[in-house]
Amino acid sequence: MKVENSAGFDTVCIRGGHENESNRAHLTPIYASSTYVFDTAEQSISVFKGDEKGYIYGRWGNPTINEAEEKIALLEAYRITNSNGNPLKLKAILHSSGMSAITTMLLGNIKYGQKLITHQSLYGGTHELIEKILPGLGIQSVIVDFHNLEKVEDVLRADNNIGLMYIETPANPTLQCIDLEALSSLGKSYGLTVCVDNTFATPYLQQPFRYDVDFVMHSTTKFLNGHGTAIGGVLIGKDIDKMSGPITKTHRLLGGNSNPFDAFLLTNGLRTLGVRMDRHCSNAAQVAEFLSQHPAVATVNYLGLPSHPDHKTAMRQMKNGGAMMSFELKEGFDAGVKFINKLNMCTNAVSLGTCDTLVSHAPSSTHMGVDRQQRLMFGITDGLIRMSVGMENVEDIIGDLNQALK
Repeated sequence: MKVENSAGFDTVCIRGGHENESNRAHLTPIYASSTYVFDTAEQSISVFKGDEKGYIYGRWGNPTINEAEEKIALLEAYRITNSNGNPLKLKAILHSSGMSAITTMLLGNIKYGQKLITHQSLYGGTHELIEKILPGLGIQSVIVDFHNLEKVEDVLRADNNIGLMYIETPANPTLQCIDLEALSSLGKSYGLTVCVDNTFATPYLQQPFRYDVDFVMHSTTKFLNGHGTAIGGVLIGKDIDKMSGPITKTHRLLGGNSNPFDAFLLTNGLRTLGVRMDRHCSNAAQVAEFLSQHPAVATVNYLGLPSHPDHKTAMRQMKNGGAMMSFELKEGFDAGVKFINKLNMCTNAVSLGTCDTLVSHAPSSTHMGVDRQQRLMFGITDGLIRMSVGMENVEDIIGDLNQALK
């Protein structure tokens, strides 16, 4: 089903990527089949060679998975044009998790002896992958403050082995916002592959491909699914030949494919992405305002607040301040644990992006595996609380936070 380029974002969320199903099902069904049959040996040869479109094996593709991929690609390319003025075409590959999508991207782009450059305050799993797994494969990382463009350029100028720039913005859990236009331009000038984790923002709030990046990743588990029902990840790229060739080969051989049931749940979640994000963000703005005035709170990291050091950058490249925030309790680690234990309504869980408000104490959960001194250097302090603001009535969210902070 073709969606016109002039269609609105919510229309793409609902109708994008859908093709009429042979049995005339309204929604694409869950294709619970591990393999697919051919009429003749000649047809099999044609499909394997890529001369004829078709499905071969579940690890290689599936109609249910394909719809989710097509929909996400359309959303990330929404109303973006290429250098020729034509609508930007992207290819998405659905994975079993966000970490799997990141792994495919990294191993598909950097090799033994090369380095990647990244910044402080990444998701704990990404940080550990870069620091603990990649060095064993001969891939080193360089961590630089991406707010300091002169420092970044000094590092790039001095080291020809750096081949990839990894950006996470907004960053987890400090909500740092990285200037995509400036960093992408700088990375490209040194021949780097530039990739962005867009999980916190979603394509509804931020579209990194507007800034000439090469790859975008999401944990689809989060806002794209929106209901906490399925684990997943997606890798989106603009070089269609590369995505269809070496990146697809890397993905298939690593075996991090999604499955039809999770893809079905993701597709249904994507249909309401726009309307959900409006409510998430509206609630978050009010919660951030409340927390910024509370005497037990030292700092609120919310990009919608003018007090955030990256507020201007965020307002330039994001639609609004988003649904994620973190805040530092004045009394540190013990206060963070006590606060979590006193919550009545808000959910103590480490994920994000679900309809209900999720709250976690970063030092004792998502970033427990990060060395404390390094964690503190990155701004992930002992009393840091991360919050994914949900869609409940905002007065109920604020009421629960207020009683837990007393």
